[in-house]
Amino acid sequence: MIPQGLYTAPPMEHCDSLISATWIVPVEPAGRVLEGHAVAVSNGRIVDLLRSAEARLKYQASATFDRPGHVLVPGLVNAHTHAAMTLLRGYADDLPLESWLNDRIWPAEKRWASAEMVRDGTNLAIAEMLTAGITCFSDQYFFPEIIAETASDAGMRANVGAPVLGFPTAWAGDASDYLGKAVDLLHDPYAGHPLISTCFAPHSTGVLSDEAFTELRVIADQLDVPVQIHLHETAAEVEAAVTSTGMRPLERLETLGLVNASLLAVHAVHVTEAEIELLADCNVAVAHCPRSNLKLASGIAPLAAFREAGMTVGLGTDGAASNNTLDMLSEANTAALLAKVRSDDAAVLDARDALELATMGSARALGLDTDIGSIEPGKWADLTCVDLGRLNSQPLYDPVSQLIYAVRADQVSDVWVAGKHLLDSGELTHMSSDDLATRADEWRERIAGKGPSE
Repeated sequence: MIPQGLYTAPPMEHCDSLISATWIVPVEPAGRVLEGHAVAVSNGRIVDLLRSAEARLKYQASATFDRPGHVLVPGLVNAHTHAAMTLLRGYADDLPLESWLNDRIWPAEKRWASAEMVRDGTNLAIAEMLTAGITCFSDQYFFPEIIAETASDAGMRANVGAPVLGFPTAWAGDASDYLGKAVDLLHDPYAGHPLISTCFAPHSTGVLSDEAFTELRVIADQLDVPVQIHLHETAAEVEAAVTSTGMRPLERLETLGLVNASLLAVHAVHVTEAEIELLADCNVAVAHCPRSNLKLASGIAPLAAFREAGMTVGLGTDGAASNNTLDMLSEANTAALLAKVRSDDAAVLDARDALELATMGSARALGLDTDIGSIEPGKWADLTCVDLGRLNSQPLYDPVSQLIYAVRADQVSDVWVAGKHLLDSGELTHMSSDDLATRADEWRERIAGKGPSE
């Protein structure tokens, strides 16, 4: 027994933030749901995950956040989008992909795509994504340097894809010009940036020659930079490729040496069993965008088959012009429901699997899983807190099931990116919703007032 008056409590450790919630779902290890726990954050990273009572004794925090009735999860990771296309939301609805792209979207982009448009559209998308619990997005659009700068200024994590096309746009003139500008983006100033990572983003196989793809592969291999591409999104895309080249798109990429662990196949809706085996054997990841595929009537990707083959699969919203919302919780819900109906198996993808797709799965697909995607000490403190106290979330038997099957995006209460509190009790802390809405309306007047055909 320690004599009275001789005991001295150990000194408390300092942390920047201490975040507690009724439930914490770390995602890794799989299946865990922690009650009455807290996350300690310092210098933007998670330093501890422990019981709330222990945390109060161990840490003296500069800021404390207590969220009863909430669930804390890793920040949602949007594996594929086109952020600036928020300004084209609703502009070309109810059309199949080929008509949507060739008759409406590309003509509009030819007229309106600019650094100004990309900055304003990306800011609007970032605000929408933050309010929906998304802490990281992978983007593919013109003026990637503007996207990277805008995300960095907003404190948002982004994987920025430099587009590569075979025809001129407002950003570049030909394939070599695109590749040269892409290399500039990869080198400076974003090498080693804490929030911004980069990749090559050829739009699709139909817009580049074999020579351009070969040049891209050589540069990507030399720089050890990943590549993402829209692949097998529609049956029409596959048929057109066979007609023009005699090969299916994936087959052509394989002959050109691009099918490897550095490739992210976006969509991959129309793939055969043999193609799934090839993708799995080559460790190709897939970005699954179910709501966009449904809206454009592109089809339903074989998600269960991908997972059974052991492939890495992440979730993406695609752009707001083809999905209309940047809502990863809805995307996870749709992915789960479609997997069940396509497989005729209600258990094939459960709520925990769906949450994993939207967090760790997407992080793996982007090559960011060592830094984000789960709540573990050492990772960046990219965190999302969701209010489960709403009537639509009651009664509550399982917080993860409620998150995937019952929650709406407006139940997201708080978001931290690298420890910075970017959404506080549903309010953006560093962006003005009124200013964003004003700019969006100004763009609507421009685009609707002077259509792309004039």
